[in-house]
Amino acid sequence: MFEPFFSRFAVSPSGEPGEAAWVDDRLGSVVGYDELMAVAAGSSFDNGIYRLHSRESAATGQAAAVAAFPSLEGRGAVFAYDWLGRQFALDFARLSGDQPMVLMLEPGTGEALEVPATFVDFHDTELTEFADSALASEFFATWSAANADEVPLAHSDCVGYLVPLFLGGEDAVENLEVVEFDDYWSVLSQILQQARDDSDGGPAPRGDRATG
Repeated sequence: MFEPFFSRFAVSPSGEPGEAAWVDDRLGSVVGYDELMAVAAGSSFDNGIYRLHSRESAATGQAAAVAAFPSLEGRGAVFAYDWLGRQFALDFARLSGDQPMVLMLEPGTGEALEVPATFVDFHDTELTEFADSALASEFFATWSAANADEVPLAHSDCVGYLVPLFLGGEDAVENLEVVEFDDYWSVLSQILQQARDDSDGGPAPRGDRATG
């Protein structure tokens, strides 16, 4: 397991291998979770395009994810996030055999996208073969070229939308800024909550193939 992932992605200087992994009773049954987190919890890869949660960041990320997407309560557990602050969670309501499949939680769009992959397949296939769909790798390259002084991204930072896409913001480099991951999710979860209150549910999670 994870040979394709580690062949494709290198730990960046901003990563801190060896951090404690988030412990959750549900995650003990996830094939590959303990093995990957034992060597890479809290690590950043390829200048911050992809990051595995540590125990501390996962606790914060999980609370923010549930606030932004209430249907995740009791259903999902976050394990990683990307440079755009999008979190990846294991969805225990969607199984392949006995293994949960992945959800991509997008705070900038207010959507939760279903990824048709288990934890191992997500890392060894989806991220390695469909990096642009999974991680917006081409957009990351464009942003990085225009913001070389911000690369590599710190594990605690992400690149967020100044104006979220669900509020009419443009999906363009000019509408991005480096912000702390926790702050970004805190602000957008409040906006999404208000949107739900104001419009019979607001931006709703939807089922869709996110990668591949």
